[in-house]
Amino acid sequence: MLDISELKFDAQGLIPAVVTDFYTKEVLTVAYMNKESLEISMKEGRTCFWSRSRQELWRKGETSGNVQHIVYIKADCDRDALTVEVVKDGPACHLGTESCFNDYVYSSDTLPEYTLDGLYVLLVGRKEHPTEGSYTSYLFNEGNDKILKKVGEESTEVIVAGKGGDKAEVIFEVSDLVYHVMVLLVNMGISLNDIRDELKKRHIVDKKVKQKHMQ
Repeated sequence: MLDISELKFDAQGLIPAVVTDFYTKEVLTVAYMNKESLEISMKEGRTCFWSRSRQELWRKGETSGNVQHIVYIKADCDRDALTVEVVKDGPACHLGTESCFNDYVYSSDTLPEYTLDGLYVLLVGRKEHPTEGSYTSYLFNEGNDKILKKVGEESTEVIVAGKGGDKAEVIFEVSDLVYHVMVLLVNMGISLNDIRDELKKRHIVDKKVKQKHMQ
């Protein structure tokens, strides 16, 4: 484990900290830490920065409640910059958005890397801004009953494929099911983080059950 004495703070005693979402790996914000705020962050397990505009310590979420719980802090090879992976309790940006980085300066024509979170954002876009000819927009327009019917149909097809033992068919049908389940989540206003939080609770319970059986 690297000692913070090995870090290179600038002439103002600061080091840039790139904060990313532990689950999605999305960049949330870029802030600065001094030695004291870094020590506080490590001690409390929550992000604490140095505000250059106010010239004071700034504990993220102190007033908004949008606390960032630290999972990892890593230094770069030159020891003059940090990445901080966090699990956040709310939006990272003071404007109420999940990330401070929302305004595109450039976008490649090539297909960006696929993620479930990216698919979720796309589905939200289809719900908020229906596109003619879009199957997703059609599902949202039909409503929850139609979406639930499709979830049921795809669940049955997963079972049939699983019984058949064809891996490729299972992959195909599970992908259909995941897509329709995510449409359901968007339609009901349930985020992927809501699901992650629930799974995290179950992981803790499962760990306790395993420990009990080992005693």
